[in-house]
Amino acid sequence: MMYATVLWAHSWVRWVILLSGLVVWFRAIGSATARRPWTSTDELWGLLFIISLDVQLLLGVVLYAFLSPFTAAAFLNFGEAMGNSSLRFWAVEHPFGMLIAIALAHVGRAKARRASPDTRRHRLVTIFVGLALVIAIASIPWPFTPVARGLVRF
Repeated sequence: MMYATVLWAHSWVRWVILLSGLVVWFRAIGSATARRPWTSTDELWGLLFIISLDVQLLLGVVLYAFLSPFTAAAFLNFGEAMGNSSLRFWAVEHPFGMLIAIALAHVGRAKARRASPDTRRHRLVTIFVGLALVIAIASIPWPFTPVARGLVRF
């Protein structure tokens, strides 16, 4: 029951991350191109993106370390699990990709907060959030991948 609940939350927070990340990214591109100032709305969307990433990380760590039958199976014999593409995805590829994406988003936010002028801020956000989104999207178990998961969980 706990596994299903945390997995459900982990699945739905993905959409908050993708939506907020795309809003941040498109705002940054538009603002950099139009040379608009950094606004409190930019700050708010960036904060929502980072908070949702951090919540997702917490849910993912709980799944990875305590609840997931996939990682539990992988931990029984990690060497053998590396030969199984599904177990390798859940034990290594998915968490590693997501950690890289989260790190890029945090580094980008820290650099942007210290950057001046505002056009540089927007360019940094465009680069770092764009990279974070590409890596996160590549690390999601989409329905068309060998480790498919549904788009939504009910």
